[in-house]
Amino acid sequence: MIPLAETAALFADRTRAAFCQALLDGRAWTAGELATYAGVRPSTASEQISRLVEGGVLTEDRQGRHRYVRLAGPEVAGLIEALSSYAPATGAAPAGAGPRNLRESVRMGAEARARTCYDHLAGRLGVALADAMVARGLVAVDSGLSVTPEGRVWLADALGFEQPSGARRPLVRGCLDWTERRHHLGGALGAALCAAALERRWVRRVGSGRAVKVTPEGTEVFQELLGTTV
Repeated sequence: MIPLAETAALFADRTRAAFCQALLDGRAWTAGELATYAGVRPSTASEQISRLVEGGVLTEDRQGRHRYVRLAGPEVAGLIEALSSYAPATGAAPAGAGPRNLRESVRMGAEARARTCYDHLAGRLGVALADAMVARGLVAVDSGLSVTPEGRVWLADALGFEQPSGARRPLVRGCLDWTERRHHLGGALGAALCAAALERRWVRRVGSGRAVKVTPEGTEVFQELLGTTV
């Protein structure tokens, strides 16, 4: 097979797709945790994880008897989110991630409102913040996404972030949101905003999944910094 077909084949399995969806929270999971999440036997999980590692989708660390895996990087996370957006436009969830019970339905509703996508913010919250940054002139969309000079000043003043010289990661990139079918912001800007939001308690994680919730302080800060109500 050609490389494109080989890469596509890695996601053409419900168990592997479920693993990738879980790992979009940006954290490392054990093989056992992924097996429980996907409802498969540990031996099945181990086999599918090995395929994803060999294909460059996941990286792994071993600590004692535990095998921890995470997504190989933000580019992989963006690919998974983009592929998820091609689910039927009826609002169905990506393969392997559909609600199996009321609890999962509630979780998915929370993730649609606000969640992390690897290391940046997604869902209605992420899209609203992206719109606000464009409206404020911090991000330009005229010829592809770019951070304006005003945006660079904002990043330094509001978030204390300046991209290191020679950094390989783009300062900003669009990431197609699978629930909103619009772009939220990834890249170094998206990661800096998400990190600041979590560290400064503008948002807090909900449970053990990807969902986050805007705190009362976060509501005030987002209004002050970006002029948006979230």
